[in-house]
Amino acid sequence: MFKSKPASAVDPATTDTLIGEGSVFEGNITSKASIRVEGTMQGDIHCDGDVVIGENGNAHSNISARHVVIAGEVHGEIQASGMLTITSKGRLEGNVSAANLVIEQGARFTGTSSMRETAEAPQAQPQAKSKASTESNAIHADA
Repeated sequence: MFKSKPASAVDPATTDTLIGEGSVFEGNITSKASIRVEGTMQGDIHCDGDVVIGENGNAHSNISARHVVIAGEVHGEIQASGMLTITSKGRLEGNVSAANLVIEQGARFTGTSSMRETAEAPQAQPQAKSKASTESNAIHADA
């Protein structure tokens, strides 16, 4: 009666999971496609695609994903194999490991960052060309 797609057919660029505003999700979540959080998330997120924490989103989570965008509030560790972006309204309290890090003016980041090259990192960008690992301690950026 119901036919499901094989797991290999999931496109990590598509968002198939939404935790909507007013919703609370407690527990760990794993997804091959992208995830968007507009409500409250309490638990770890492991995603092969991208994770977006919307302006009304609040996550007490360790997040592992390809790209992560924080426009709301996150308390936890972030591992992005690609880019982590903290928008002007975003708040992050936790440590970061990412190939590329963008912190917009007005964003708040409290924690440490570690940047590294990956196969996904754009080679044309100056920060991707650097072979040195950059680490900083107790960063508090009110850019």
